Amino acid sequence: MTDNTPRITLGILLMVGFSLIAPAMDASAKLIGDALAVGQIVAARFGIQAAILLPLALTMGWLHRPGFGESALHLLRGALILLATACFFQALRFMPIADAIAVFFVEPFILTLLGGLLLGEAIGPRRYAACAVGFVGALFVIQPSFSEVGPVVLLPLVTAVCFAFYMILTRKMAVRIHPISMQAYTGLAALLLVAPVLWVFDGSGVAPLDPSWPDQRELLLLGAVGLIATASHVCISFALKLAPASVLAPIQYLEIVGASALGYIIFGDLLDVPTLFGTALIVSAGLYVFVRERRLERRPMPAP
Repeated sequence: MTDNTPRITLGILLMVGFSLIAPAMDASAKLIGDALAVGQIVAARFGIQAAILLPLALTMGWLHRPGFGESALHLLRGALILLATACFFQALRFMPIADAIAVFFVEPFILTLLGGLLLGEAIGPRRYAACAVGFVGALFVIQPSFSEVGPVVLLPLVTAVCFAFYMILTRKMAVRIHPISMQAYTGLAALLLVAPVLWVFDGSGVAPLDPSWPDQRELLLLGAVGLIATASHVCISFALKLAPASVLAPIQYLEIVGASALGYIIFGDLLDVPTLFGTALIVSAGLYVFVRERRLERRPMPAP
């Protein structure tokens, strides 16, 4: 047993926590339905995150004053996660949670391809083949849903693309910024971007962006969205700090299990055969990519 084993174990437990509680945020957003604008739900989600984490980071001495370049990167990360969240919440109004998350899970394959294009990471033919299998699995999930709800089923794909770019930026920034500070700045940046949009569209009649005053039930659900999102993303931030990404990544597929359970318990959603098959393809291909990466990490370096 190595000295890092307790840290890695804690990282794994935090990742399990993220995967099991994150679907509760999606369920809360879905329960709001079309009673509130999607932009309003997203604003509450990031506003609560900023309100909790900014004072915490300031009190603990983790906060710093970002320069112009870093501020621009925080705004870009905020825009990406804002668009990703808004698209996903909009999709949840028409799709079962598990279906939407299954489509979203092509994100690791998009991230793999972007890592090769933008970061110069080596990608062999086996990983390209695994990515192709994952995308085929997504088609099995998308096809029956497309016939039922139309192009809205593509919104989780937009979420996956935005989140992959978000993760690329996070990789570059995480080495020098405390996880709590990064999440605090992310929440603040997203809120600064969405608040003026809601102000401009107030009373416009554009459903996704026209805010309205929530009732008591909707206020409770908005609070749940914000609190669960904050807790889950703090979990994943510290998990990635404690354990290698290649160890943690497969655990995230527990999110499909949690989403399926909540979808059935709360909304009575059951996965059909094409969706189950497509989800199995996505998970299998994803696990192959992560196992392959771990083997390559363990391969001894050639002698100079």
